[in-house]
Amino acid sequence: MIRVLLADDEELMRGGLRMMLQTQPDITVVGEASDGAQAVRSTAALAPDVVVMDVRMPVLDGVAATAGITARHPASRVLVLTTFELDEYVFAAVRAGAAGFLLKRTPPETLIEGVRTIASGEGLLGPSVTRRLLAEFARASPAPPDAAARRRLDRLTGREHEVLLLMARGLSNAEISVRLHVGEATTKTHVGRILAKLGLRDRIHAVVFAFDNGLVRPRG
Repeated sequence: MIRVLLADDEELMRGGLRMMLQTQPDITVVGEASDGAQAVRSTAALAPDVVVMDVRMPVLDGVAATAGITARHPASRVLVLTTFELDEYVFAAVRAGAAGFLLKRTPPETLIEGVRTIASGEGLLGPSVTRRLLAEFARASPAPPDAAARRRLDRLTGREHEVLLLMARGLSNAEISVRLHVGEATTKTHVGRILAKLGLRDRIHAVVFAFDNGLVRPRG
């Protein structure tokens, strides 16, 4: 059973999310929070698998709450819901450790599958949110890897380095498998080893790592 905490300052939004998620036999809503500080406290008390987090909340916004949760309770993964793909908080929330992003207008079935994806340990970005994230990277000027990052990269095999670059270009496991002429299970194994060797939470943060260290740049 996937245990979910809902964090949103709008009671109507929380109620709608609760009703939608509770229809699923493998998902249960264990609590609600109306501000970011309460979300952090509730995560400590309830240990949810997934925190569905609004970004614009009183007392403590969703970015700060995400940072607090991922630092203190790494087993609880954060799925951020944002109203607009141009929300200025999106990029900061990636840095704070969020495992995924979806727009609030996402169809119910997509949100439900998103919760399952996040709970399984995968990262998740909606297509329009991905475009926003890559636009932010395009405006940045990543530096070459520093000594610490270089040591982490040196742990990768040649094939793992190749898979990392393809992940950073937005290819799925299936697409990487086709590109490298290997089975999808093999690609999934490579991805898992990359995350372990680099000490990263999920493939979203592998992409951040690759861009931060100048391994790949957005086209255009």
